[in-house]
Amino acid sequence: MSAELSASSIGPAVGRDRVRALQRVLYRSAKQNPERRFHALFDKVARSDVMWQAWRDVRANKGAPGVDGVSIEAIEDVGVGVFLEGLAAELRTGRYRPEALRRVHIPKPGRPGKTRPLGIPTVRDRVVMAAARIVLEPVFEADFLASSYGFRPRRSAHMAIEVIRRAANRRGDWVLDADITACFDEIDHDALMAAVSRRVVDRQMLKLLRCWLRAGIFEGGVVLGPGSGTPQGSPISPLLANIALHRLDEAMQASERHTGVLVRYADDFVVVCPTADRAVEAQQRAAAVLADVGLSLSPEKTRIVQLTGGKEGFDFLGFHLRKRESWKWRGKWYLQRWPSTRALNRIRAAIRALTARCWAGQPIQAAVERLNPVLRGWGNYFRHGNSARKFAQIDSYVHERLAILARNKHQRSGRGWATEYNVAWFQRLGVYTLTGSVRYGSANAAR
Repeated sequence: MSAELSASSIGPAVGRDRVRALQRVLYRSAKQNPERRFHALFDKVARSDVMWQAWRDVRANKGAPGVDGVSIEAIEDVGVGVFLEGLAAELRTGRYRPEALRRVHIPKPGRPGKTRPLGIPTVRDRVVMAAARIVLEPVFEADFLASSYGFRPRRSAHMAIEVIRRAANRRGDWVLDADITACFDEIDHDALMAAVSRRVVDRQMLKLLRCWLRAGIFEGGVVLGPGSGTPQGSPISPLLANIALHRLDEAMQASERHTGVLVRYADDFVVVCPTADRAVEAQQRAAAVLADVGLSLSPEKTRIVQLTGGKEGFDFLGFHLRKRESWKWRGKWYLQRWPSTRALNRIRAAIRALTARCWAGQPIQAAVERLNPVLRGWGNYFRHGNSARKFAQIDSYVHERLAILARNKHQRSGRGWATEYNVAWFQRLGVYTLTGSVRYGSANAAR
């Protein structure tokens, strides 16, 4: 193997350190000079440390094969080093060409019969996309504003929710709850590339991005050419969406005093406003800005919500947010949050599936082992806030489902499980319980 792709021989930790050092240099260069345009980025995509880190990222995300049918496991069988060396050589010599995306349709959570189209690139394309994201991300991170939280380093959904809470508690009684229609499918290519070109003038890098945007979509035995949108389901797609929507962040920040506080997580956003008129103004401004990049607000899903006195609430990032009167200071209303109805329905569906009658032939402890990772992961996300009551309901539901499974296992009919399989029995099973795990606020709240 050539020295160029021998990063694996020096260990993944050293490779990651080199990648971070590269990203720090790019970030500082972009941050120190907001007008700087980068001419030499493409050569860094094929660097050994960048390619190996891109491979590790793709492997960690797993994912299905693309149109060529080549899986991650098949590449590992042949040899990752050989695969990356050949891919880097294609990039350096200009022979690399992306393949069409494999179209799949996945169900939309909580919307029976509705599906979301995804375009799955090949593994080789995903590796190059991940490498390009590693190089491009720090350049644009220097420009991105604090109002954007989705798919960005060291930023999270909990931070976004915390900003909303603070804004609402500072006399923010109206919220524009906005939904962008098919954001990833409708972004205008010319507008997106114009936004990229504000920082990047490397012709090879721009050509690479255009190739991905114009890659065909394989569906029903034919390849269709996309006229707009980014390759949703690819490593580069979230970054490209953030670049396109940065214009929205800039426009709303410029008018923040006149409209309200924008909080955006990828293509979902809300604007917390002091009055209804300002919420309407925020909606009009957002619609105008989005039209410039080929996007529009969904008339059915975009609404203006009145939080005053707990009159209305809204869902955002899996939480339901609504004002509640303080038990200590009567007449004072504060924004609280707990799992949304959709989030509760999804965890109940998962619990039902893991305790279905088909598992009655296995020990109850096997069901507990299946449940615990699911409950722990769901609880870790929703425990920051005011979820105690909802957590108790889910614990009770888990208890009921396990008791019914135990009765089915012993072929006992009826639903009189509460006395036979009581709380003491439930506790002895070692089930991960949500009750008592709630933490007010966010573990990584925005500072």
